Amino acid sequence: MAQTANKNATKEACALLDYLHEVAGNRIITGQHTQTNPMEEITYIKETTGKLPKLQGFELLAYSPNINYEDASEPCLTEVYENRKTLDTALKWAKETNGIVTFSFHWFSPIGGRDKSFYSEHTDFDPRQVLVDGTPEREAFYKDMDIIAKELQRFEAENIPILWRPFHESDGTWFWWGRQGIEVARDLYKLMYDYYTDVHHINNLLWVWNGVAKEGYPGDEYVDVISTDIYLQEYKPTDYREEYLTLVKNTSNKKVAALAEVGYIPDIHMLEESKTPWAYYMTWSKEFCIGEQYNSVENVQAMYESDYAIKM
Repeated sequence: MAQTANKNATKEACALLDYLHEVAGNRIITGQHTQTNPMEEITYIKETTGKLPKLQGFELLAYSPNINYEDASEPCLTEVYENRKTLDTALKWAKETNGIVTFSFHWFSPIGGRDKSFYSEHTDFDPRQVLVDGTPEREAFYKDMDIIAKELQRFEAENIPILWRPFHESDGTWFWWGRQGIEVARDLYKLMYDYYTDVHHINNLLWVWNGVAKEGYPGDEYVDVISTDIYLQEYKPTDYREEYLTLVKNTSNKKVAALAEVGYIPDIHMLEESKTPWAYYMTWSKEFCIGEQYNSVENVQAMYESDYAIKM
């Protein structure tokens, strides 16, 4: 049995981690991100392939407590309004299927900011101040975490495990949590881990670290799944093997690995041959899934027709 980072993890979370380890290198779990209640990406996949992804991603951005509605663009407001109550949708989906749930959180900065303030360019929020006792930034950070904790606990009450991926793409500076470097993002992740496991006692989470830089890895004691996000400039058939080798080299060879976000889905025929041990992939939402701007119908159908791919 795989050892969860949280020694008090629920039996459902433990079973999910065991399943991911069992899958990796033998098959791959199909995944799709959604951020609206109609989940139009899932409808598209069903209409295109006759199948459904086994893993589904849901977005928490509208649950951010500090959204500046007065100074927000129309695209920002549209994204927020479309995302409202998606956790109700996620809970319903999880209870009605045997699917796997993963959460992404484009967290509007806990203080200040305008428009899409999860982006560094739209806020002057300094994540380093969260690491200093007694600062307004730290107080706001913990206040936000309390609110999100209640949402996560709704799923624990229903015995639903969550692949929880906070502070994603910490390698980059485009989100406020990564603007001062991956070491700061790493420390924010560890603060959240300790607070959610030791104070809130949220035990249905599998903790997904999303970063490749060696100096950012929080340590095996904080991580269940290592992952990376990959958006190629142009399409090429790939099993993302080189990216896998880099990820494992820079983080841990003891953890199961995932393609937490991709623009282009991996080539299923290459995966069948190489058996590169990605447990799952998740295509990003909207145009990354719908239409053929990124993924051709032929490639999507090949993925969902393959016995190597796990779907519903």
